[in-house]
Amino acid sequence: MWIAPDLAETVAAIVDEGSFDAAARRLRISPSAVSQRLRALETQLGRVLLVRSRPVHVTDAGAVVLRVARQYALIGHEASVELGLDRGGLVHVPIAVNADSLAVWLLPAFEAVTHQHEVTFELLREDEDRTGALLESGAALAAITSQGSPVAGCSVTPLGATTYTAVATPAFIARWLPHGVTAEALAVTPVIDFDRSDDVQSEWLRAHGVDPLVPPRHYVPASEDYAAAVRLGMGWGMLPPAQAAASIDLGTLRELGAPALTDPLYWQQWNIASPVLTAIRESVVGHARLALAQAE
Repeated sequence: MWIAPDLAETVAAIVDEGSFDAAARRLRISPSAVSQRLRALETQLGRVLLVRSRPVHVTDAGAVVLRVARQYALIGHEASVELGLDRGGLVHVPIAVNADSLAVWLLPAFEAVTHQHEVTFELLREDEDRTGALLESGAALAAITSQGSPVAGCSVTPLGATTYTAVATPAFIARWLPHGVTAEALAVTPVIDFDRSDDVQSEWLRAHGVDPLVPPRHYVPASEDYAAAVRLGMGWGMLPPAQAAASIDLGTLRELGAPALTDPLYWQQWNIASPVLTAIRESVVGHARLALAQAE
């Protein structure tokens, strides 16, 4: 069964924009035309594609159509470029990324691609343990993920690993850990998590024999703000070298001790023969090899 490109594009527009009215503005048609296109495709496929919520959400069937829409857009762009038709315009590439990579090393990799290809990026920030789900749903064409096994229809390239070290300010250590980093002290010492799914600090606590549910917690869900909160002495936290090394050298942060934790990262993208996706992967891999720890 063939899915018309304009109908698939309508599904993608609704998902990306979050509502029928916003999709209509993007597509330059009326909201009723958007509804008619969606209803026609749902009738054709015999499936409900979208949950009419705010924002809308795709069903499992809708995720398949969304992936088709992304592929249509990318392949259409590549064909237009090869045919010399107004250089094909700018192709829009949604990519799922984790906060630490985005804050520390990833943006220059994307910037480099903009000099080679007519492309715009939409960076969907999510925990690296959950970015793979955005590939599966069709929301992203590629992802930085901790998932080493390939999502169906995707290829996997190892990037390296982010290393995290437990650190705190000298004043914080003097107040909360004056007699050393003991399990008893850690149980009552404030810790900073990125969000409620962040497990890095919990893993370090377990290594010290502490139930991670016990210590008091701050939640700071932005990578630079998280590092700033640690530097201000709100709590202790796990930071990668790029965010901790300078402060450690200056003595404004101190390491709390082993273990350092590593988080392997992978690049996954759909198996589409696309010069744009290939260029993005090569740039990301090149920058990752300079920024991340590599297996020997």
